[in-house]
Amino acid sequence: MKYDVIIIGAGPGGIFTAYELMQRKKGLKIAVFEAGHALERRHCPIDGDKIKSCIRCESCSIMSGFGGAGAFSDGKYNITNDFGGTLFEYVGKKQAIELMKYVDDINMEYGGAGTKLYTTAGSGFKKLCLQNKLNLLDASVRHLGTDINYVVLENLYAVLKEQVDFYFDMPVKTVEAMDGGYRVVCEKETYECSQCVVSVGRSGSKWMEKVCGEMDIKTKSNRVDIGVRVELPAVIFSHLTDELYESKIVYRTEKFEDRVRTFCMNPHGIVVNENTNGIVTVNGHSYESAEKQTANTNFALLVAKHFSEPFKDSNGYGESIARLSNMLGGGVIVQRFGDLVRGRRSNAKRIEEGLVEPTLAATPGDLSLVLPKRILDGIIEMIYALDKIAPGTANDDTLLYGVEVKFYNMEVEIDEHLETKYKGLYIIGDGSGVTHSLSHASASGVYVARDIAGKV
Repeated sequence: MKYDVIIIGAGPGGIFTAYELMQRKKGLKIAVFEAGHALERRHCPIDGDKIKSCIRCESCSIMSGFGGAGAFSDGKYNITNDFGGTLFEYVGKKQAIELMKYVDDINMEYGGAGTKLYTTAGSGFKKLCLQNKLNLLDASVRHLGTDINYVVLENLYAVLKEQVDFYFDMPVKTVEAMDGGYRVVCEKETYECSQCVVSVGRSGSKWMEKVCGEMDIKTKSNRVDIGVRVELPAVIFSHLTDELYESKIVYRTEKFEDRVRTFCMNPHGIVVNENTNGIVTVNGHSYESAEKQTANTNFALLVAKHFSEPFKDSNGYGESIARLSNMLGGGVIVQRFGDLVRGRRSNAKRIEEGLVEPTLAATPGDLSLVLPKRILDGIIEMIYALDKIAPGTANDDTLLYGVEVKFYNMEVEIDEHLETKYKGLYIIGDGSGVTHSLSHASASGVYVARDIAGKV
């Protein structure tokens, strides 16, 4: 089979590449290959009744499939250059923002209309944070919620499938350069194209590293973010979340001067499992629909770790910590903050008697046996700092789930077109190590599609 353009990965980068190509060049023969399931087949088996914890499916429906890892996320599109990736270093700050706003317009057209756009502009919380040695990063945040995000993806797929060939449950083994284009090798078939866009997301990090090695494409080590997911009563953070929804707050620890940041805040949300390369970690979701909301808010506290000579495997370091958590807890561990600072393991009785009802069935345990002391010290410092702007954060009954790990792909060497040294081979989205968010990944897809449309 021969195509004009083959896209590997049906996450936000791949989806918006295909969409923009359809708008710019009618009649192009386009295929999308995805290792996971079609959207309607993406169902996590955990039901809280018969199946209470991760059973390590061969293809994790939370992480893979149409919509990528963002399909069942909180549906937050952060329109900012302050975080979410370094796309602006390749395309310019102004164009990066314009691309993200264009993505937002499409999301509104395909089912997101009526959802709220939050902004930190003019917020008094910026001053409050600075007075307490915290830094509130600037952003506009479109919150679709997991439910509306799903509707947007359904509507986009309905349009795309009319002109694009989708191959689900079809992992690509490798990509080979050939005269005039590329060969995409799957288990039983091979496919050819003149332009190839690779958008495999974070879950494709090991595959991406292998392909870059085979094709002699230079990469450099990226960071890994390690921490916990905090769950507490929603009222404690309501004064921030009602106005800002997503507040990205950064703290520099006094002891080690490490940066600890809040990430993926989910007001009235739930804590969930994730399966990345067979390792169970933790994440959070929330919903726009009131009937699906809970009495809790959850968010991650993450510490970024960079490595240099002689050790460069940041993801391997994060994986080893996550595997230790899985070994001790059979999956995710949960601990009361009061138990952590007192140096004792949490048990089911103390958690049950606490003020916070867990939204995830996790194993009560001791996170100090899993997380390195330096990282744990930073997280504890951050919780006390947040307690000054949101009193109650450091309550004994605040729950900490661990571990949460954000893996970043090795940063791939690409040019200002997001193109490798092989002309016509683009690497975009979180799989490139350049973007780390729904909005940046989607914007990179639009950008590359326009570049291809100008050449084909």
